Amino acid sequence: MYGPSTPDISRFQVAGINYKKTDAAVRGQYAVSPEAYKAILTESTAYGIDELFVLSTCNRTEIYAITSDSSQLINLLCAHTQGDIKTFRSLAYIKNGSAAIEHLFNVSAGLDSQILGDYEIIGQIKQAVKFSKEHSRIGAFTERLVNSILQSSKTIKNQTELSGGTVSVSFSAVQYIRQNVKDLEKKSILLSGIGKIGRNTCKNLVDYLPVNNITLINRTDEKAGHLARELGLKCALYSQLREEVKKADIIIVATNAQTPTILAKDIEGSGEKVLIDLSIPYNVELQTAKLPGVVLVNVDELSKLKDKTLRKRKAEVPKARRIIAEHIEDFLEWHEMRKHVPVLKAVKIKLQGIHHNPDQERIQKVINGMAVKMRQQNQRGCHYIEAINEFMAPVVNQ
Repeated sequence: MYGPSTPDISRFQVAGINYKKTDAAVRGQYAVSPEAYKAILTESTAYGIDELFVLSTCNRTEIYAITSDSSQLINLLCAHTQGDIKTFRSLAYIKNGSAAIEHLFNVSAGLDSQILGDYEIIGQIKQAVKFSKEHSRIGAFTERLVNSILQSSKTIKNQTELSGGTVSVSFSAVQYIRQNVKDLEKKSILLSGIGKIGRNTCKNLVDYLPVNNITLINRTDEKAGHLARELGLKCALYSQLREEVKKADIIIVATNAQTPTILAKDIEGSGEKVLIDLSIPYNVELQTAKLPGVVLVNVDELSKLKDKTLRKRKAEVPKARRIIAEHIEDFLEWHEMRKHVPVLKAVKIKLQGIHHNPDQERIQKVINGMAVKMRQQNQRGCHYIEAINEFMAPVVNQ
């Protein structure tokens, strides 16, 4: 018997793919758009899934849920993405119970990121869970678990250097430009897409490159204009994308469209260019790489960049793992106690009915002591009912 919204921990499962066994092209087939995410949430109950959220980033697509059948997670996810079930299964990892919980903690801390310690992932988890909660698919178990991983991530951020320095996908884009493009002060940069990654990239461009000619463009023109004014940059209307692409020397794409927004024909014959695609699925047509004078770089290539910052981060991994272990232990203890809630409530009600004017303070003291024993001895509360009745007998006979 379990407390309200307290499932058997083995039913918490994750099915996913990430950069370790797939390239960006494959991951793009399983990227989840906002529309697809909403459909997944809406249909999840029909698949026998209780609580869930989906994490879809440039490095991974994962579906976390409370279910007895992991195949239902895969079927539901693949029903709303472009990839097929057979391919997903051949590349996926499936974890349940404590292993799934530990995986989520590792992901949230950046230990499982393509760039070790990448702190952008925690914001992506928050957004994914918020969207799921808005559609009533987050219950007490998942909410408590997510709060635990947020606290763990914050502690790691504050007490270690796992996320120290300036290493992320967005910074790697800037680092690539700095290392591979000459005469930067003479170059023009076009940034298309100013979501979270796009904004971070934009700020890194301003902070780390000697380039003044930066133009922002976004599907929502107002957002591009607002950020351009904030940082003292130029902006262009989305309807001018093709024109701006032809003029720019360096083009960074951080949009989230399901199909390419920049095609080979858009830049053909317009000179040498460096295109950096931070999008999953790809938002720059692959054929552009075949054009003379054009260099195309995607997120997988950027993530291979290593420097002394990453070496320092690796030294912090043991500290991060100890913090995670402490938070997992706290969460499992909470879960164990939630299982005893019905027994504790039943005993409290029984004790309150023993006397016309029950001593509430004494009863609560008994219940608290019972809870402590249950936690320490890892036994169900029903074993203590008889003992508590005997303990209360002198009060009843007064």
